[in-house]
Amino acid sequence: VGPSLTQFGVAGALADPTLELRNGDGTLVQNNDNWNDTENKTELVATGLQPGNDLESAVFASLPAGAYTAIVAGKNGTAGVGLVEVYRLP
Repeated sequence: VGPSLTQFGVAGALADPTLELRNGDGTLVQNNDNWNDTENKTELVATGLQPGNDLESAVFASLPAGAYTAIVAGKNGTAGVGLVEVYRLP
C-alpha cells in the first residue's frame, strides 16, 4: 500500500509502489506494479481485499509452507513510505 496511506495522515507515502514476492531462496514468485493488472485479479477481487487506488500493488498467491519475502519499492526508483499487508484466507 502506498498512495492510500495519505488519507491516514502518512507523510511521504509512495505514490506508485511496486511489489515483489520471493520465496526462501530468493526466487521471484510474483510481482506487481498496479493491482488492477495482476494476473490473479479475479481471485483478489473475490476476497474483497483489493486496494481502492489503482496505483497500489497487490498479489494473490496460494503458497506452500515456507519462508517468503515481500519487497516494496517505488516505481522508477522513487522513495517513500509503504505498507505490506499479508492475509491468510480460508
